[in-house]
Amino acid sequence: MADWNGPYAPSLDDIAALAEAARARLEAPFADAAAGVAVQVVDLAPDAILDEMEIEDPFELTGLYDGVPLIEKSAFDSPDRPDVIWLFRLAILNEWIERGDVALDHLVAHIYVHELAHHLGWSDDDIAAIDRWWE
Repeated sequence: MADWNGPYAPSLDDIAALAEAARARLEAPFADAAAGVAVQVVDLAPDAILDEMEIEDPFELTGLYDGVPLIEKSAFDSPDRPDVIWLFRLAILNEWIERGDVALDHLVAHIYVHELAHHLGWSDDDIAAIDRWWE
């Protein structure tokens, strides 16, 4: 699926398919790291997450990595939950519409890769040093 041109807003499944397409384009070793991370798409971040992150407007959060970064994992750990990349559909669509200068598949791929970088142990500052997307 390239850019979105359907008559209706993309569904949760459509956004998930765009994220999976981005995952399929990853090269090793990133593809290997991405294989163990689930992708979940919901309309907006839950209030508990927004409160924890001190975000008042749910449209400000398009994605979130929830898990233990690879650099912090140990073979002796027993995980209490799977690693998940959350994508928030309505926030993504809102940004896509407001920007007006990027294809939806590119925006979803960017958000997915940004959250995957957190799985790899990169901070927002590390990501910003090589990715000037948000400027």
